[in-house]
Amino acid sequence: MDKEHRVSVYDMVKELNLKEVTPEINSKEVYIEQAEINRPALQLAGFFENFAQNRVQIIGKAEHLFIEEVERDVENAKNIYKRFIGAGIPVIVFCRNLHPSEMMIKVAKEYGVPVLISQDATSEFMAEVIRWLGTVLAPSITIHGVLVDVFGEGILITGESGIGKSEAALELIRRGHRLVSDDVVEIKRVSKKSLIGTSPEVTRFFIELRGIGIIDVKNLYGVESVKMEQEIDLVIQLEDWNKDADYDRLGLEEKYVEYLGNKVAAHTLPIRPGRNLAIIVEAAGIKKKMGYNAAEELYKRVTGQMED
Repeated sequence: MDKEHRVSVYDMVKELNLKEVTPEINSKEVYIEQAEINRPALQLAGFFENFAQNRVQIIGKAEHLFIEEVERDVENAKNIYKRFIGAGIPVIVFCRNLHPSEMMIKVAKEYGVPVLISQDATSEFMAEVIRWLGTVLAPSITIHGVLVDVFGEGILITGESGIGKSEAALELIRRGHRLVSDDVVEIKRVSKKSLIGTSPEVTRFFIELRGIGIIDVKNLYGVESVKMEQEIDLVIQLEDWNKDADYDRLGLEEKYVEYLGNKVAAHTLPIRPGRNLAIIVEAAGIKKKMGYNAAEELYKRVTGQMED
């Protein structure tokens, strides 16, 4: 099911190496809920229509110079700061190692809004904070499955418990591919086209094999056998063989599954004794990476001969 996300200002401080100007404010209890940012030029001039107060507020060189002009009128500056900071903003970040005035710090403390400093240039910091917030605040779901990197293609293997997902993943690792997550896969929608899969931290790089137990893939096969996250390019759905089912033998028709509103190409793979799942998954990964549909080529050849 979908999980609602928010991230603390403290996490942003640690992730982006920021300096806290107001350490007395507990940044662990102040949260950011939107991935967008705002540069409050109009607000510092006293215009608050359509103010995006729920966003991270970023002060660059231009805003800092304007603040110096605003504070020449002390009473007006205080009123603006109270309207700006008191509107419910989560945090203010000064870029380029610029420092806030004592007046602004005092109002920020009054309303419990953390004030931070970044040494980065404004444009660089904006790009980084948008990227980071876009990832940590992305809509997400958790599903039962195995995610592997096969020739750079993210393949999500799904199916009922005990059907052989972990065994297939282990064989793929032995063949030089990489594990992202076993059993539980956390999927985030980072854009309208991209889904990123990762593992819960507690089970990261472990595989459970029935009859053997837990295997630490990173320690057993080396650091090159694992990966922190991977874009999901293909879903392979494993199911028990059903002799009465009509399975696709040519692959002319593309099938998809949908996660968080994004469609991902999918194949259904029936399981029966003697089938090497790892080799089949590997072949699917090669096909996806090459973008070559052999069924379409065969169809063209057959229809061409018929026309002749």
